[in-house]
Amino acid sequence: MAIPVPAQTRAAPATPTPLERFNTAHPEEAARTLLTCLNSRAWAHRLAAHRPYPDLPALLAAADEASYDLTPDELAEALATETLPTLPEDTYAAAHTALGAATAAYESRFGHVFVICLDGLSPDETLNHVLAAIRSRLNNDPDEERLVAAEELRNLAGTRLSNALRGAGL
Repeated sequence: MAIPVPAQTRAAPATPTPLERFNTAHPEEAARTLLTCLNSRAWAHRLAAHRPYPDLPALLAAADEASYDLTPDELAEALATETLPTLPEDTYAAAHTALGAATAAYESRFGHVFVICLDGLSPDETLNHVLAAIRSRLNNDPDEERLVAAEELRNLAGTRLSNALRGAGL
């Protein structure tokens, strides 16, 4: 004879974590999530194909490794959809003008948008950091800048992926 268990003592079904949802999502859904972090189909499909990941650090390490394997065409694909960093709302007009001129020069020289990861910077530091970085990177030769841009994309992808799997994107 079964003894009934009172409702208050039954374990509630566990809510899956964002990583668990990612690990069990349909491959195309997982790839779509990854494409919001870095717009490279090869990168996204590689990471989706290697699921499940035991934890977020393992996924971030795999994402980082996969980004190192991007071909020049795949890097160009990822760069094509990036946008300029957002400046704080109270940034004065002259700064927008200076940034506009610098980004135009950058895009003319390298053929893609300027990318930079601004994690950990306060809004007060953003403008100066972006302007200093773009001016410095304009001195790079195209091969050197491709490496720098790829590193910035890796950093951006890691941040976006962390944010997505901490609940903001899945």
